[in-house]
Formats: sequence, C-alpha cells, structure tokens
Amino acid sequence: MNSIKFEYPNELEEIFDKLDSFDLKVIIVGGYVRDFFLGVKSKDIDIEVFGLSKIDALIDILQEFGEVNLVGKSFGVCKLHYKELDLDFSMPRVDNKTSSGHRGFQVTTKKELHFSQASSRRDFTINSMGYDTYNKNILDPFNGLDDLRNKKLKFVNKKSFVEDPLRVLRAMGMVARFELSVQRDTLRLCHQMVAQNLLDELPKERIYEEFKKLFLKAQRPSLGFYFLKDISATHFFSELVFEDAVLQKALLSLDNFQTNKTRDAQTNIKLLLVLLCYPLDERKTNSFLLKLTNNKKFSDVIVIMQNNLKTIKKKHDTYSLKKLATTSKINELCLLLDAQGFDSKQIYEKAKKVNILHEAEPMLLKGKDLIQLGLKPSKKFSKILTTLYDAQLKGGLKTKKEVIDFYYLSL
Repeated sequence: MNSIKFEYPNELEEIFDKLDSFDLKVIIVGGYVRDFFLGVKSKDIDIEVFGLSKIDALIDILQEFGEVNLVGKSFGVCKLHYKELDLDFSMPRVDNKTSSGHRGFQVTTKKELHFSQASSRRDFTINSMGYDTYNKNILDPFNGLDDLRNKKLKFVNKKSFVEDPLRVLRAMGMVARFELSVQRDTLRLCHQMVAQNLLDELPKERIYEEFKKLFLKAQRPSLGFYFLKDISATHFFSELVFEDAVLQKALLSLDNFQTNKTRDAQTNIKLLLVLLCYPLDERKTNSFLLKLTNNKKFSDVIVIMQNNLKTIKKKHDTYSLKKLATTSKINELCLLLDAQGFDSKQIYEKAKKVNILHEAEPMLLKGKDLIQLGLKPSKKFSKILTTLYDAQLKGGLKTKKEVIDFYYLSL
C-alpha cells in the first residue's frame, strides 16, 4: 500500500527520528489513521512503538520532549502533550481474558510482536490500520481501508470481540458517527452478546462514556439507537421500548438538535437525554439514567426539564414562562422545542423581552430577610418564600419593600 497518501503533523518527525535512532519501529495506529481517510482532523494521535521490553525505557526516551505521564504500566501506555498534540504511546501487546467484565484481562507486552498480531486485538477492521513512519506505508492486515470505503463495520477477531462487551456500545457509536452498515456476522455476534446478558458486566461509567461519544460526535445519533434496536439491546435498555412512531419521533429530535447544539458539551448531553427520555414517565426515566450514572442531581434536572418541556407547549404566557425559568433556562427549552419540530420563536422573543431567557428573575426576598422581619427559621420558610416569589412574578413587584409590604398585607 505504498501508493496510498497519508500525512501526519511535521512536528512529530523530531520524536520519530529520536525513536528511530534506538532502532525502534514506530507505527501510527487506530483512530488517527481511520480519521485521516475520513477527512477528519485530529490532534489526538496513538503511536505504537515496537522493539522495547519495558515502558520505562520508552518514557526515558520521550522525556526530552516534555512531561510524560504513565497511565497504565501493565498496559504499556504513556501520554505526552507535545506542541498542541495529545500523543498516546503504547507498546504492542496481547490481551487474554481472565475474568468477566470490561477490565478482566491479563495484558502482556511483547517487543517483537508483528503488527498484524498486535492489531488483531482491535475491535473493528476500520480501527486496525497503521502507518509505518519509517517505511512510509499503510499497514492494513484486516482490509480496514476497504471496509471504510464501503462504509462497513466488521469485527477483527470474533473470539476477542466477544470477550469485551463494551464493544457492542462502541459499535453503536461507530455506526452513528460514520454512518456505517454493520456486516451480518458482526450484527449477529452483537445480538448474541446482548442475549447472553454480557452488557450487565459493564460499569455504568463506561456505558455513559459511550453515550456521551454518541451524543457529541455523531451528526445522526438516531443511527446508533436503531442499531441497538436491531440487536435487541432493549433487552438491557428496557425503558427504551417505544412504539415505532414514538421511537421515530424521539430519535428524529436527537438528529435535529445536532444542527443547533450549544458550545457546551455537558449542556448538549443534558438536552439530548431530555429528548431521548421525553416519551418516558419519571420512573422509567430514572431507571434508564441509573444505568448511566449515579448522579441523582443530574437525573433530577433531566426529569424537571422533561416536565417543563411538556408544560411550555401548553402554557407560555409571561407569568408561566417566569415560573418555568425558576427551574429551567428558557433558551434551552426553546432549543428542545425546535428539535421536536415546534417553532419556539414567539416564546424566545417573549422571554427575551422580560429578561428571563437565560435565567429567572432574582428573588427579591430571601431567608435572611424573613429573619430580619422577626421570623424564626422553620419548615414554613420555603413555603413563604415560594408564595412571595409567586406574588413577585404575578403582581409585578419590583422592589424588596414592595414584597415586604405585600407580605404584611397578606397576614
């Protein structure tokens, strides 16, 4: 494959020359190679170094280029941030399954391992390619480039694939990010892994990480969820069993949102989860989110936004918007409305006019003010403050004195 053009940042040449001076073979691997052929630019580069017995020796060589962080000694992996590039250096290895779960592997690094052996542990053929920086040629023992061009997702090795159930969710992300069709044997294998309850082995933080990648990197997240449906992953995500029309509507809203998402990743994840869970009741929403995170506050925010989204469709007079603004940002609710096919322009302009688009009107009277009025702290404080704030919104009270006067008049 010497005739295939491949490029990488010139800044790396200094590092590669240094490694070459130690007679080490340097190969750029994985996602960077795949993304190059997809026309996707990246500053994250994985590099495999052949010819060393220990990761410590590699760290010693790399230290002249900056601070090297060891992230997995047993895995033979270290990181280097160099001239705005995030580099992951690793040693060729073989993985042997020793126990259940995503981490149940015994890893052995082998300096003389052939690239085809080292890449055989990869999940999919499109991620198994490499680029030999010395001989200047693409290494593609599993025909990943052809699969990429044909938009096919195939496993590399059936035995190793089934040993890591996280790869089912990685497939979900790959299908959506690169709009791939899944090869029949790969689809069948993923279906079998779900049926055997292998997803139960995964820690929820790993599951959540794959959903984050899906939400943040795919222009059509819906494709990932259709893949989950095709492999009957609703066996695990039982809450996402919808009627076809409801499912189609919910997934279309995920895709629509991608054209108008915010600049904040965490906000985008939150809003996309609201759209996905919109057809669910509170119990099912919490059940689904519990498979992704133990963060109860985050789950509560999703539920509140679900309810507020349903409310704003029915009531969006100024007073109702002010009430909603106390628990959700109106501009975010507008983004959700647009994603679902509702025109939010009128609501947006109304909220903007009364300065509640991004946050609620400030509460004029707080707990310390009640104490100054002679009240003793009690469980009634919250109810009193809520009542006074409601009067502030409804009655147009503009100053603390007006709120206090209203309080005394209501006694």
